[in-house]
Amino acid sequence: MRVITQQTFGGPEVLTIVDAPEPEPLPTEVLVRVEAVGLNPLEARLRAGEFPLLGPPPFVLGWDISGVVEEGPRTWRFRPGDEVFGMPLFPRAAGAYAEVVSAPALHLARKPISLSHVEAAALPLVGLTAWQGLVDLGGVRKGDRVLVHGGGGGVGHVAIQIAKAFGAYVITTAGGSKREFVEEVGADEVIDYTAVDFAETVRDIDVVLDTIGGDTVERSLEVLRPGGHLVTAVAEEDVRLIAEFEAAGMRFSGIAVDPDPVGLRGLVELVAQGRLRVHVQETFPFERVADAHRLIDRGHLQGKIVLTL
Repeated sequence: MRVITQQTFGGPEVLTIVDAPEPEPLPTEVLVRVEAVGLNPLEARLRAGEFPLLGPPPFVLGWDISGVVEEGPRTWRFRPGDEVFGMPLFPRAAGAYAEVVSAPALHLARKPISLSHVEAAALPLVGLTAWQGLVDLGGVRKGDRVLVHGGGGGVGHVAIQIAKAFGAYVITTAGGSKREFVEEVGADEVIDYTAVDFAETVRDIDVVLDTIGGDTVERSLEVLRPGGHLVTAVAEEDVRLIAEFEAAGMRFSGIAVDPDPVGLRGLVELVAQGRLRVHVQETFPFERVADAHRLIDRGHLQGKIVLTL
């Protein structure tokens, strides 16, 4: 099979396609013939050596996959021919930039009929991040006021839809060029962060989901109601911030997404109900992975980038 690997840290040009033996699935795992791979900004940081999650090269990036089960029967959960998608093994290496991936069956779900493989591959990491931040940690429920920072991005546009599905009133920050997009996915209010300071215009928020980081986190303390909760997907748990939020009568949490089968089934249910869709900004063939990473490096994505095989 072909895999995309790198021998050194660096720019997109370090990504190369090589031949490798197919993985051998363990009991409770399945072999998936990959149809599409969802790309995430984290992978660009790993490629460049900015984040030591996978250690030094060589390694194979990627987690988000959609494809067809080939190997069986190693588990009762799937059979050869089943179309599946998921985010296996995160944060350990899953080697998803490959034609074939071995994955724990528990980390996969059946692909909804209404989603193409491209759309399904775009959903797991951003969908589970938003689900775990809003539903599991944030406890979002009907009538809550939710603020999503970065509503036009991968996590953000999915988070808007999840919050709306749970009955929340959703405010989001986004650049002016993304206003129409975030309104289309359900935002009730849009704050153009290039022109307006959200901390001066927003109040009485029950849950903030942050995908931006930096001073956005601390400034969000000003918009929470007493007892409100800020969940950040880009800043780790911080003892100082936890203490600062608690002293003000608020909660602060940093989330690191994990391959949660319950959350994955929740996403599938929302897709089946027509209440959740994932936007793919652009697709690239497997051979143009470097071009895909160049687009990620430029930032300001609207939705997701996907590789097709």
